[in-house]
Amino acid sequence: MHDLAPLARFGRLIATDLRDVTSDPEALDSAGFWAVVADFEGALTCARFGDVRTEPVPAPVPGQWRGPAADDWTSSLDRAGYTAGVRRIREHIAAGEVYQANLCRILSAPLPDPAAADVDALTALLARGNPAPYAGTIRLPGHGVEIATASPELYLRRDGAVVESGPIKGTGRTPEDLLEKDHAENVMIVDLVRNDLGRVCATGTVSVPALCEIEAHPGLVHLVSTVRGELGPKDGWQALLEATFPPGSVTGAPKSSALKIIDALETAPRGPYCGGVGWVDADRGTGELAVGIRTFWIDRTPPGGPVLRFGTGAGITWGSDPEREWDETELKASRLLAVASGAYVTGGRTVG
Repeated sequence: MHDLAPLARFGRLIATDLRDVTSDPEALDSAGFWAVVADFEGALTCARFGDVRTEPVPAPVPGQWRGPAADDWTSSLDRAGYTAGVRRIREHIAAGEVYQANLCRILSAPLPDPAAADVDALTALLARGNPAPYAGTIRLPGHGVEIATASPELYLRRDGAVVESGPIKGTGRTPEDLLEKDHAENVMIVDLVRNDLGRVCATGTVSVPALCEIEAHPGLVHLVSTVRGELGPKDGWQALLEATFPPGSVTGAPKSSALKIIDALETAPRGPYCGGVGWVDADRGTGELAVGIRTFWIDRTPPGGPVLRFGTGAGITWGSDPEREWDETELKASRLLAVASGAYVTGGRTVG
């Protein structure tokens, strides 16, 4: 078993001294500080830590992370399989079964040195090579959770009764790349998120303070909206997760139909990718969960040795071009895979 100590890191916030691990969402409204991972398939891990403090993300230390070779990555769907999936989703749309569905693929590569595979060291590299607003680490080796995320997307933020979501739909290298299709897709998912929050928020409190704003991230831009509401007096994290999970931006609309299509077309489980990753402070009634995109995780169960995994995908609508959607998945992955493989150069020096 990997012997690194459990920890959770979210930006400048770091939590150590693991006290408890549970899969019960009601714990998030009890007491203490919790790191939270919700797999796309529904598994929930909540880890309570006793020591929470602020400190900068440490600088990368040579030797703590040795990533896969850049050409060792394999995909659960190759280009032909992915573009065929896009065409199949368009057939479902034509038949009136769905308006939009996300199609994702899981990339995997063997880790060459399990002793130099600390996800928190990978987070340090990502902080310099691909900074992100919801970046962090959850390292629970004894519970099979080792995650480094550079997520740009807010799934749920809670401050008392006020909850907020920031769905992303629409991606391009520059703002000029964004098409009418991207704006229509964003509006469609905003409606879905409004509906999800409306299931658990007080009547009349759900609003959209921002719609289709352009947000710049390393190497690309996104269209981002904000949906906000107020929880009912008897509702907490369990009800909130039941009403909104999996996140609408990584499923599709209607969500139930999109999930059936995803199950039929995707050939590997998403795991923490497209789930929820973040923290909850039950004492203060606050929390922030990101959508688990731009996220790496270590799987130490394969008989051949530990594997690093990463997910990438795109939202498919009637206006989708299969080759363009494949290219979008490549754009989302390329920079991060380069960082993880130690091949991304910044300031004249190789990261990693």
